[in-house]
Amino acid sequence: MTVPTERPPGPMPDPQAARDPRTLLEPRRFDGVVSTIVDNNPGMTADVAERIACEGIKFTVAAATYRDQAMAPSRVVDEGWHALILHTATYAGLCERFGGFVHHTPGYDPTFYDPKILDRSQELIRAAGFESDRELWVGPDDRTFTVAANCQHQKECAIRPMPTPQPPCNKPAIVP
Repeated sequence: MTVPTERPPGPMPDPQAARDPRTLLEPRRFDGVVSTIVDNNPGMTADVAERIACEGIKFTVAAATYRDQAMAPSRVVDEGWHALILHTATYAGLCERFGGFVHHTPGYDPTFYDPKILDRSQELIRAAGFESDRELWVGPDDRTFTVAANCQHQKECAIRPMPTPQPPCNKPAIVP
């Protein structure tokens, strides 16, 4: 896979600030995301929750920036993404700053695990100006970090940013 070398047009904060994802949110908003992670994961330390929040922010920025590239978070990073999404105004604003809203289509099946898409997602995070926290980009069976999120995205059904939600796969949509 080739990683884009140019960023699409649009506003970009100071490149120095982009290296620390915490600076992309107001401190109170970042703290709110961290609190959501801690609340959803009894016994988790604030330090671990901050790391997970940072990865969720990095993932969101990369997915919004590189809209034509397939990406998926690890199960642990997905916890940070979930927490960020729950802060809807913060999440929507972050997405819009970097290219557009990134929709989430959850699903879980450990057989969907694709280590290559996790590697590609980290490459795009690096292309967006961040370093990934590799300890958090682990397979679904790695329980080094226990989190409430129970999503694993299919390799052929990677996250696709789009203006309106759509099923990410070529499977028929389930309509209630």
